[in-house]
Amino acid sequence: MSTSGRIAFHTLGCKLNFSETSTLARQFAEAGYSRVEMEDSPDVLVINTCSVTEQADKKCRNIVSRATRSNPDVFVAVVGCYAQLKPQEIAAIPGVDLVLGAGQKFNLVDHVRQQKLIAEPVIHVGEIKDVKDFIPSFSAGDRTRTFLKVQDGCNYFCAFCTIPLARGRSRSGSIEETVDQAQKAIDSGAKEIVLTGVNIGDYGTQHGTDLLNLIQRLDKLEGVERYRISSIEPNLLSNDIIDFVASSNKFMPHFHIPLQSGSDDILQLMRRRYRTGLYRERVNRILSVMPHACIGVDVITGFPGETDERFEETRNFLIDIQAAYLHVFTYSERDNTTALRIPDIVPMEKRHRRTLEFRLLSDKKKRAFYEQFADSTQRVLWEASEDEGFMYGFTENYLKVTQPYTLSAVNEITEVKLGKLNSDSVFSIG
Repeated sequence: MSTSGRIAFHTLGCKLNFSETSTLARQFAEAGYSRVEMEDSPDVLVINTCSVTEQADKKCRNIVSRATRSNPDVFVAVVGCYAQLKPQEIAAIPGVDLVLGAGQKFNLVDHVRQQKLIAEPVIHVGEIKDVKDFIPSFSAGDRTRTFLKVQDGCNYFCAFCTIPLARGRSRSGSIEETVDQAQKAIDSGAKEIVLTGVNIGDYGTQHGTDLLNLIQRLDKLEGVERYRISSIEPNLLSNDIIDFVASSNKFMPHFHIPLQSGSDDILQLMRRRYRTGLYRERVNRILSVMPHACIGVDVITGFPGETDERFEETRNFLIDIQAAYLHVFTYSERDNTTALRIPDIVPMEKRHRRTLEFRLLSDKKKRAFYEQFADSTQRVLWEASEDEGFMYGFTENYLKVTQPYTLSAVNEITEVKLGKLNSDSVFSIG
């Protein structure tokens, strides 16, 4: 391969993947590559994969197929969680030239330079136990919100999850290194920074520090308007963190807290490190000091052993707590997870019915949350993207707002009065 050319990226999955894709893109830019869209006949296509569900795996295969149909000569490199877990499966996809695991993906530029177009794809995937370095990353240039990677890997081995097998043990940079990355993101124009990772509540343990110390330092940086804490485990979301967010002008009143099940029996089978009582305490604590806070919830339907009675427990729990929205996932079997040994498998049709029920519940909870703020005045950070002449933005507590597209408003915060809710639970300007 030449040392320069046109490169495209396609990212699947979580905010962490988006931050890492941006880091890879900056590395290729420094190597002389120009970034283009996948449809613009790139010389190299990098697919950063997810493998949380079987559907994520299928998406990767579909992207390779689509790219090579329109551009048979494109050099396809696949990195990310799916690449670490099933490299041989990926290498067997027609059109794939290079597969890199967790320990090799940040050396992608060198691998592309060295790799020649040969008949057989090349795989560089090592043992995940040997992946110990933390590579800092942040997204830039493509979103108003910047995703700042503060932590990677996980020491929890939940029964349904492959992430520890795909990303390795929990690790993070020092506070100084993380603050330095945040400053670079601010210097690139970021108005809002989302702290992301696999298990960010576990930040800093190998450095003798913790997430509270980090957010206290980040709060002092000049030039950034907002921070958000992405998904954080309820057992690691301390009162001190909650109270600090409540007192901060920069950390937004928005928490995303995985629940997974509202049945203590299922939480035990899942090997989760909390029960519903603690979860309820966390939600109540947040709302006691930030009544306007937005709380998002992850929940999984159809986990083995989820009887009708246990599903009802979860449904009643979700109805009862004051969550603003749900992210609902249908359980899917993943290789090398302990959930495969649990009997009482839930039929797939029933899993999908339960997922639909919870998504409808999410719609109701979201609309009820939004309606509390109708006719109120809120500060909105406007996104860059345009959709049929309209633009979108978010309030501090994550209410989505729309107005006619105005170029001067992009990446700016304006104070607006919220008007009516449309059918998608989006506020118009009053």
